Amino acid sequence: MASFLGDRTDAAAKKSYVFKKYLKADDIKIHTAADSVVTLTGTVSEWSHRTLAEETVIGLPGVTRVENKLDVTGGKPDETSDAWIAMKIRFVLMFHKDVSYLKTNVDVKEGVVALKGLALNDAQKELTTEYASDVEGVKSVKNEMKVEHSKKTTVEKVGEYIDDASITSQVKIALLFHKSTSVLKIKVETNNGVVTVSGIAKNSAERELVGKLVENIKGVKTLKNNITLEAVSMK
Repeated sequence: MASFLGDRTDAAAKKSYVFKKYLKADDIKIHTAADSVVTLTGTVSEWSHRTLAEETVIGLPGVTRVENKLDVTGGKPDETSDAWIAMKIRFVLMFHKDVSYLKTNVDVKEGVVALKGLALNDAQKELTTEYASDVEGVKSVKNEMKVEHSKKTTVEKVGEYIDDASITSQVKIALLFHKSTSVLKIKVETNNGVVTVSGIAKNSAERELVGKLVENIKGVKTLKNNITLEAVSMK
């Protein structure tokens, strides 16, 4: 039974958008026990890849828990370092469908971000600045990207299929890296591209921000925002 579960989980993980798109160069081994607990071993190139692999696998059918034993080349960087901030920005840009991480160069020095590269239009350039600015640890952003003035409005490939587990993991990490949503305990579920978020927000602005972030993640077709507002005690 464990072998069947393991084969199925391993196949599903390696067919997922996240593994094929972001983790294809990493050495990740997937071991599944009879109780559907999955252990990840091997080596990944960045610390964020470690989290991304775990969040994707936990979202696969039948998986009850993930024990993450993945090693990271070079170890974990300091979470206040420029390298850590730059990593988070690159991932945020990768997950959002209306910007191009492939054409964006990110450099961070003492929390100050410099963006260079190409944007399809002014709107995409502004969005790139906005997403980078919202990452935890960023002090300011200087966007020196050149605008191509293309009529295209998105960089997402037409017909590109993104599975539910990959959508969920992208959403979770995008919320984790955002400076205003990183502390929120938001539950994320995806069914055929329809993402449902639930949890508690302090106010309506916080609730709306989560919705805005989720709707712009690659693969999200529809959002169901079930986040409730924190009850205010009457004194």
